[in-house]
Amino acid sequence: MNTTLSFPIKGQTILNQAKDLVPGFAAAFQKFQQHIVLQQNSPSLLSNYSRNLAFLAIHFGKLPHLISIDELNAYLYHLTISQGFSISYFKQTVFGLKYWFRVFDMEAHALKMPMIKKTETLPQVLSKQECKALFKAPTNLKHRFLLAFAYSAGLRMNEIRHTKIADIDLDRMQIRVQKGKGNKDRYVVLAKSIALRLDNYLQICKPKVYLFEGLTPSQPMGERSIQYIINEAMLKTSIVKKGVSMHTLRHSFATHLLEDGIDVYSIQKLLGHADIRNTLVYLHVAQVKPSIAHSPLDTLYNKQ
Repeated sequence: MNTTLSFPIKGQTILNQAKDLVPGFAAAFQKFQQHIVLQQNSPSLLSNYSRNLAFLAIHFGKLPHLISIDELNAYLYHLTISQGFSISYFKQTVFGLKYWFRVFDMEAHALKMPMIKKTETLPQVLSKQECKALFKAPTNLKHRFLLAFAYSAGLRMNEIRHTKIADIDLDRMQIRVQKGKGNKDRYVVLAKSIALRLDNYLQICKPKVYLFEGLTPSQPMGERSIQYIINEAMLKTSIVKKGVSMHTLRHSFATHLLEDGIDVYSIQKLLGHADIRNTLVYLHVAQVKPSIAHSPLDTLYNKQ
């Protein structure tokens, strides 16, 4: 097996390159895409799996389900030891392959893929002072507003990208999050400071449909562009933490709410967590003063 991992041609998306170079990929991918859409999975799921599977198909020059298990295991092994590929990329590739095999009725192949163990790692968070430093670091208005907005509502990357201007409700001071993780809608709080700055942002940056648009009008900004914004902002601060991402701001949002005395169930709803256990992890990183236990009888007759 060739262990040198190929990279896509500049100027061409890896998905389009796979459609051009790999026989049958365009038709097979269409079936894969239809299945994900019909199952009402989130757009981010399709986006993440597509890139990894296209990369895999280009490397072997054939469709994923035509690659032997031994070849796939060797490929996955080299992902884990090669520089430039994160553990997240490895996991998404494995999950993507499992999904692909099931679409093509190859359950036996799906079961032969590596088991992904869930790691119990604590989320990285920024302190409130670090958040302040990060938000004032960019000189670009759009960049400053994006960072503050992401933190203010605790949104996921895909939710930030797909927030539309019409989703902002100034009367009710809410933001509508459409088709979040699990394809579920929810409402989150619109920060007063964001509401006050919104009109100025809209007048100067002039987005048409999405709150944060890329170079193409009426289209959401790309993930890489957003991560670039936070990377550049980090370089202008004295923050020494590494690997800070938009999800770090989401972790910081939840942690700071806990430290401000907001109950964990309210935070669960704001974050859109289906399982409360995903929210409880923030109790391990939040600096919350312990409460002194007392009998309710002692406060029963206290004057309100």
